[in-house]
Amino acid sequence: MSRIGKKLITLPEKTEIQISDKTVSVKGPLGELSRPLHPIIEVKVEGNTVTVHPRKETLESRALWGTYASHITNMVAGVNKPFEKKLILEGIGFKSEVKGDPSTGSGQAKMVFALGFSHPVEMNIPTGLTVTAEKNNITISGSDKEMVGAFAANVRALKKPEPYKGKGMRYHDEVIARKQGKKSA
Repeated sequence: MSRIGKKLITLPEKTEIQISDKTVSVKGPLGELSRPLHPIIEVKVEGNTVTVHPRKETLESRALWGTYASHITNMVAGVNKPFEKKLILEGIGFKSEVKGDPSTGSGQAKMVFALGFSHPVEMNIPTGLTVTAEKNNITISGSDKEMVGAFAANVRALKKPEPYKGKGMRYHDEVIARKQGKKSA
């Protein structure tokens, strides 16, 4: 039995959920999210509560039961309050900025980084995400938790923090284990 799967998911005000045979879609004040639904999992809506159950008891259904309950919980939370990841860029000469704005019709928004390479590094911002770069603090927010986390991980992978001086990109709550440098005799 899944502890997460057994929990009831309560829908806040102004939040609607629709279930078809193959998709679950959640609509709220910040937008709409949808996800394909596995045929083994059954989702029931009763009033303002949602329950997730396996259709039959198999190893696969037990594995997916809690997973889909978490996905639906994250979708309900995301359409009401955006998820947010913060990154800090440390190092002399390291810079980040956001160029372009898709809402003005000027095309795809991009992040441009100066990370100590011989060229600037550009990264397209996926639609549905809002990215701000103030000094060396980068904030990524959006209603899809997976998309926010994946984009933050891809940005961090451009220049991972190194253990000697701590230069590179790190999450704001990440602690870098420091190593001691060479000792002179």
